[in-house]
Amino acid sequence: MKKTRKYISKLDALKKLQRYCAYQDRCHKEVRTKLLDLGIYGDDLEEIIAELIAENFLNELRFAKSYARGKFRMKRWGKNRIKQELKLRKLSAYCIKKALLEIEEEDYLSTINDLIEKKIKDYKEPNEYKLKNKIALYLINKGYESSIAWQQIRLRFPAK
Repeated sequence: MKKTRKYISKLDALKKLQRYCAYQDRCHKEVRTKLLDLGIYGDDLEEIIAELIAENFLNELRFAKSYARGKFRMKRWGKNRIKQELKLRKLSAYCIKKALLEIEEEDYLSTINDLIEKKIKDYKEPNEYKLKNKIALYLINKGYESSIAWQQIRLRFPAK
């Protein structure tokens, strides 16, 4: 069965989107998708987005920074993963660059070392070579740069 859409006025859509953006920082792509889901198209859609930007409900730089901080702290993602996700949301290179600056280098290395320690306990691997490779693969899949991952692994497992 086809779901019929109820007409929503431009003012009602604007109010809905103000609440939507006030609840959590949003990127332009998420707002555009929400408006399309509400059945708002064309000039009305563009005018609502312009109004949200003018009233500071929608700010891509603020979104990028909070997204990067949140994903790093909560999910412990690396910079490569965060950058990839921001690109998927069609953010500018400038916003992505500024967002990645939100992650302190000291915290970044500390998080990598915490993840290494956690994986050493998780992987009951007697072969040190295989253990190092498993940990490196895990870190790279989580979005950490391979050079930094291997550097931290070498510090944890010094050459004999």
